[in-house]
Parts: sequence; structure tokens; C-alpha cells
Amino acid sequence: MIVMLRTQSLMKTFTLHLRGGLRLPVLSRIDLEVHKGECVVLSGPSGAGKTTLLRSLYGNYRAESGTILVRHKGQMIDIASADPRMVLAVRRETMGYVSQFLRVVPRVSALDVVAEALLARDVTQDAAQDEARRLLVQLNIPPRLHAIPPTTFSGGEQQRVNLARGFIAHHPILLLDEPTASLDPESCAIVIRMVRDAKAQGTAIVAICHEPDFRKAVADRLFTLAPYQDAE
Repeated sequence: MIVMLRTQSLMKTFTLHLRGGLRLPVLSRIDLEVHKGECVVLSGPSGAGKTTLLRSLYGNYRAESGTILVRHKGQMIDIASADPRMVLAVRRETMGYVSQFLRVVPRVSALDVVAEALLARDVTQDAAQDEARRLLVQLNIPPRLHAIPPTTFSGGEQQRVNLARGFIAHHPILLLDEPTASLDPESCAIVIRMVRDAKAQGTAIVAICHEPDFRKAVADRLFTLAPYQDAE
């Protein structure tokens, strides 16, 4: 099995400067391995560090110690120690992220928000928009909304735009943070098919999903995190 993502002795502590420099340990010696075509779902109670781990994998949080190895263009790159330009290159070519909330520039259309990831890879605008249009329709965002900024959409519509943006680039690694939290059952079923299709194409997926049916439908295994013993 091809390893796409591996953490070794990963640790993360937050320093609360407004609390006099109080240190709050969250992740302690996390060893995680994810293979090509596998979906690993992070489990554990609230406060166990699931979102912190996902954001650390993506490079949003800097690891305190340990390694985060990502297979990028045939080489294992340590996100924990990589320079910012390398992290951006990994995000552009190798690792996608779907957060719980859509954060985009105001007044940019839903079509352009979704197409952006392909344009960053020098795909032509017409081809990028065609693929964005296809994904939006697949996720039940009607064409009449494609030219409208998604900041005006409902929570469920924004989440579907977020999913389209995350899946359009076919990254070899995909991180999903509660991808169905705001979705109706019909939309959840569509996302399940999209995740299964991505796995069949070899995508390695790390996900947080509390919805039992979604978890059962997509997870190959669970990776359980427990709250740090010394955390307050």
C-alpha cells in the first residue's frame, strides 16, 4: 500500500497570551498513516484535537514537534518544517481542504470560487468554469445561482459550494472537516458518492464527520484521539 500521509510523534500546544502565557497541550505524539485510496475518519470527544490535527496536516497550525510527511510529486515532504512556498505548492498540487465554513472574497461568483483551484494550475478559464459548473449542478446548485456570490447563500448552499471547490482539483490527498454538517439527506447521499468516487481514483482522505450514516458509508477505519491528559 502506498503511504500518502504520515505523522510521527506530532505534538501541538497553544500558548494563551491573554492568560499570562498559559500553555494548552492539544496533540501529543500523534502517529497516523493514511494510504492511497483510503478514508480515515478522526473520532473522539469534543476537545480531543480533531480539528487541530486536520489544520496541522494542512499547515494552518505549525507543529510544535514531530513530522507531517506528505507524498508530493513522488517525494515525502515534511509540512512541519517546510518553507511557506513549499506548503503553498503542496496545497495547490497535492492536498485539498474542505472546511466547515465557506470563506471567500465578497462579490466573487460561485462559479469563479469553485474554478479558482483549476485556474491556479493553469487550466484554461473555459475548461475550469465548465468543470466548476458540472460540480455545482451535481451538488444541486442551480445554474441561476452560479453568477451570484455565495456569501448570499444559505448555510447548506455555501457548504455545497465549498465541497465543489474542494473536489474540483482532484487532489491526491483530501482533508474534510464536517463536510455534511449543514446538508440535507439528499445532498449527503451525493457527497457520499463523491467521496467513494475519489477513493476509487486513489485519493487519500482524512475526515471529521459526526454523522453516523456518513461515517459508516465512507470510513475504511477510525483513528481515535483522546483529550490530552494534562489539558484544562
